[in-house]
Amino acid sequence: MHVDADDLTAFRRDLHRHPEPAWCEFYTTARIVEELRARDVDQLHVGPDALEESDEPRMSLPDQATRAEWKDRAVEAGADPDLLSRLDGGNTGAVAVIEQGEGPTVGLRVDIDGLPITESADEEHVPAAEGFRSENEGYMHACGHDAHATVGLGVLDAVRHSDFSGTLKVFFQPAEERVAGGGPMSRSGHLDDVDALYAVHVGLDHPTGEIVAGVGGFLAVSGFEAEFTGSSAHAGAHPEQGDNAIQAMADAITNMYAVPRHADGPTRVNAGVVEGGTASNIVAEHARMECEVRGQTTDLMEYMWEKTGRVLDGAATTHNVEVERTLNSRAPSAESDEELASIVADVADGVEGVDSIMEHDDLGGSEDATYLMNRVEEQGGQACYVGLGTDHPGGHHTSTFDVDEASLRIGVETLAGAIEAFSRNEE
Repeated sequence: MHVDADDLTAFRRDLHRHPEPAWCEFYTTARIVEELRARDVDQLHVGPDALEESDEPRMSLPDQATRAEWKDRAVEAGADPDLLSRLDGGNTGAVAVIEQGEGPTVGLRVDIDGLPITESADEEHVPAAEGFRSENEGYMHACGHDAHATVGLGVLDAVRHSDFSGTLKVFFQPAEERVAGGGPMSRSGHLDDVDALYAVHVGLDHPTGEIVAGVGGFLAVSGFEAEFTGSSAHAGAHPEQGDNAIQAMADAITNMYAVPRHADGPTRVNAGVVEGGTASNIVAEHARMECEVRGQTTDLMEYMWEKTGRVLDGAATTHNVEVERTLNSRAPSAESDEELASIVADVADGVEGVDSIMEHDDLGGSEDATYLMNRVEEQGGQACYVGLGTDHPGGHHTSTFDVDEASLRIGVETLAGAIEAFSRNEE
């Protein structure tokens, strides 16, 4: 299986220079589409054609001014303006399809968005030293999604030139970091005929040369914003005339953390952003917080969602204020199929550069690839999440995160080999 490591590196570095946040992946989508068009794939679904049709706004969709700013940046960086006009409103991403005769339909899911983190300019940071540090100051690929998109393109190339028989679909999914893009892509209809789906993530504290054949332990998650609205008053002269939104929010936070644990498994709750009020001598009229709940299973997450909702309502009633909760991210739990994982392990054993294979590891976090995995399984298919080890000098979501580019070839050969092996097994 021929893989051009230099081409992979060049494409990854281009994406690394242009990180974009969820639902604003205009340049990223345009570059992926440009590469896919050059390959003359059998089907190419872009933006709204790659996602479910919906009259409702996407979860965590930035406002129009923010989206316009990112579109302008993409045009300045060389993206096709005509293509970008199709992507606004939460319609980034793409699905590429190649058809190579009779056989199963296999999918590969990769994500494409970046993070709001300022990338290190230290001379020891390879992207800074070698000239491909983020050009979008304040944002970077701090979780390896530039590598994921690159692996997706590389696998498509490798499978095209292999003995694979069947149909391959590569899903370039937007908005993973906001846990918002997996749902719309899973409901697009493009997954409904998929017999086997692989998803991939680099790093996860595994070194270059190590492959985790099947990742599980995904925590189901729901992220939300809660806004409290009361009435202001002079905090010294007439505090009794006010309805304190901050006091209600403080009670809510305390009692959310006091939700009873559950016998069926671990649960989580966190208030990550808390803000409100205008001055120390004014009873606060407004307060807001951004929070999340998680569970080992989707049912446990739903338990936390229901309980914290009651806590919010109770705190609002106690302090005579209004509260509105808005869901801004959600993903279910999932586990990797053992049969698909065993295929990955068998293939990885013959890939140059692989020196360690783990059959299974728990993620310990959340990922909206689980929407796609669940969708395939609901239709009678199988799904597996693969860990691709890569040496990274900084941890995920830090300013010094980077990808060992030697792992790109390893990932492409492992995943393309697993896809080809699955098609042979289905003959």
